[in-house]
Amino acid sequence: MDSATQSAAPSVLDLSPVIPVVVIEDAADAVPLARALVAGGLPAIEVTLRTARALDAVRAIAAEVPEAVVGAGTVITPEHVVAAVAAGARFLVSPGWTDGLLEAMRASGLPFLPGVSTVSEVLALLERGVGEMKFFPAEAAGGVPYLRSIGGPLPQARFCPTGGIGLDSAPGYLGLANVGCVGGTWMLPPDALAAKDWVRVESLAREAAALRP
Repeated sequence: MDSATQSAAPSVLDLSPVIPVVVIEDAADAVPLARALVAGGLPAIEVTLRTARALDAVRAIAAEVPEAVVGAGTVITPEHVVAAVAAGARFLVSPGWTDGLLEAMRASGLPFLPGVSTVSEVLALLERGVGEMKFFPAEAAGGVPYLRSIGGPLPQARFCPTGGIGLDSAPGYLGLANVGCVGGTWMLPPDALAAKDWVRVESLAREAAALRP
């Protein structure tokens, strides 16, 4: 999120300790899934634009679950930005960034988390006035030790680490001063989604919501 947007809206990093990263194949699952996550204490929901029904899911959640803060993830083109805004997304997340994508996200007026995995990428975003980022792929890119190491020279950068994080590893990230929240999928096990077991999803979400140190 850039400094201008940050002053206009609450930070995405501060909404909850965990942002569920949701891949929705059937748009009919979007509303009950979102309601289960919100009931479990996870109001910020990232719907990834990896499926044909993702934008329909964002639209449904925005319309029918007002207590959810639904965002669009895997935003990789300016066209994705336009479509996500039209669908009602309230924040944007990208796995990486280019100048063109960054400007499109900035122009949207929404909070956004551009993805980084190197110090040079972090510096480039700070130079452009962006201080909140997604660290991806978190575990593969160095995990907790890496983020702890860059926190000294770059304390002004804050992160949402995502990628390979689970219930056991999340507390290590959340204990870092430069981490606001983590992204993950462990509260959305495939068998529970296939069975439409929203009670189980809510229970796992509640367990995740209690991770804040």
